[in-house]
Amino acid sequence: MAHTILYRSDSRGHADHGWLKSAHTFSFAGYYDPERIHFGALRVFNDDYVTGGNGFGRHPHDNMEIISIPLEGTLAHQDSMGNSGTIEPGEIQVMSAGTGIQHSEFNANEAEAVQFLQIWLFPNKQNVEPRYDQIRVDPANRRNKLQQIVSPNKEDEGAWIHQDAWFHRTDLDEGKAIDYVLKGEGNGVFVFVLEGEVQVDETTLHRRDAVGITDTNSITLQAKKESSLLLIEVPML
Repeated sequence: MAHTILYRSDSRGHADHGWLKSAHTFSFAGYYDPERIHFGALRVFNDDYVTGGNGFGRHPHDNMEIISIPLEGTLAHQDSMGNSGTIEPGEIQVMSAGTGIQHSEFNANEAEAVQFLQIWLFPNKQNVEPRYDQIRVDPANRRNKLQQIVSPNKEDEGAWIHQDAWFHRTDLDEGKAIDYVLKGEGNGVFVFVLEGEVQVDETTLHRRDAVGITDTNSITLQAKKESSLLLIEVPML
């Protein structure tokens, strides 16, 4: 029988630094909950809002797969690998920190806020050579179907990472139902509602709610309202 872990939006850890408002599904920075350290290989899931012209100064990472998904606005990026540019909605940024990188992230717009998801996964290989990837995806390709945006395989659709994990987006019309079949035996799937209201098997989720599901081969997603979702399948470690 499937096992579920519910992460309601209002139960997340919150940080408000004025220029930065962040909601942490898992323990991060000043938020610590021993019951919420990670979901399998999924270690960090931050829902960030940064005011105009502000951002995160240069800081280090190592041995982590870091995925950034812009939702609104434009995010400027620089790193010690020599990459410099911006990412915006419709794009996905992936960094393998590996043996160590330094990077900064700033709101590229002085007047408007930027909102983005920053997601960290434990890698399946330690001390890899650091790498950077940035891709564009077409939102039209996820209307009432699953769009793969991250996978373990260089040849597959989307960006690739050093972990046996798959990310999918879907935008569902009200009343629409689709199934997600897990790809790896023993994996779990984390479902995050960006917008809308969705029933995931027997659980109803609202905007910014999430659920982690294990011990199952598939799940059914049914939109109670027009909805946008992110699904992350990960090994449970």
